[in-house]
Amino acid sequence: MRGVYVLAICAVTTIGGAASAQEIDWKKVDEAIGRSAAVSGDVHRYGFPRSDLTVTLDGVTIRPTLALGGWTAFKPAHGGAMVMGDLVLLETEINPVMAKLIENGIEITAVHNHVLRGNPATFYMHIGGHGDPVKLATAIRTGLAESKTPLTPPAAPASQPAIDLDTGQLDQIIGAKGQANGGVYQFGVPRRDPVTESGMQLAPAGPMGVATAIGFQPTGGGKAAITGDFVLTADEVNPVIKALRSNGIEVTAVHSHMLNEQPRLFFLHFWANDDAVKLAKGLRAALDKTASAKS
Repeated sequence: MRGVYVLAICAVTTIGGAASAQEIDWKKVDEAIGRSAAVSGDVHRYGFPRSDLTVTLDGVTIRPTLALGGWTAFKPAHGGAMVMGDLVLLETEINPVMAKLIENGIEITAVHNHVLRGNPATFYMHIGGHGDPVKLATAIRTGLAESKTPLTPPAAPASQPAIDLDTGQLDQIIGAKGQANGGVYQFGVPRRDPVTESGMQLAPAGPMGVATAIGFQPTGGGKAAITGDFVLTADEVNPVIKALRSNGIEVTAVHSHMLNEQPRLFFLHFWANDDAVKLAKGLRAALDKTASAKS
């Protein structure tokens, strides 16, 4: 998912020289990566949805904003920029993209699944780097060119697809205000305590991929397909697994996304397609097992 999600890395790799944060020419970064950023605070985030793919899972055609939303996020750091990202790839694209990224100085911090039984199967490559933001952006675009990821920005839709769910009730249960994005109702729930990588606080948490991400895609009759990932410390992993499974929510992956973050974090991905209110209550039970911020 981390089209909300979206999920998230950052490792320190020096690429070329670096201007100070105040001197970053974001227009040049936009040009290098081939699209405009969504800006949150000092974070510039670029979406790379796999709109070219038709992925089905248990009879549900997954919208890109539910689980196919690749992204990269740039944040001024250490006299240049730090970049984190999560690229959505087919199995045959993993090695060509990885080779090109490594050749251009980008670090690979994780490769794994997020969902199970998807057809075609999709994989998620988490990346990180530090240095000149234009060079980082150029390296990422060069890597993505080895895949069929659309490199031209998608046209803005005339209108957002309707969310056929009681979103007010979902907000109340989850305890956060969601937002509609491409036919998916998305939540980002940050952790209570800050997360740092290489001495830099990863904030805002959502754009940097360190907030628990939850997406509801309506499937008719008050039902929704849900997926996303919980951001957890080690002692929270199994309580959250038990809470989700006891509420009919499948745990599909548990793994790391980063290499040097503090505190050490694990990312737990999930899936279900059922009554949306029932699933929201199960997700809330799992959130109650975590040190999440209260909105």
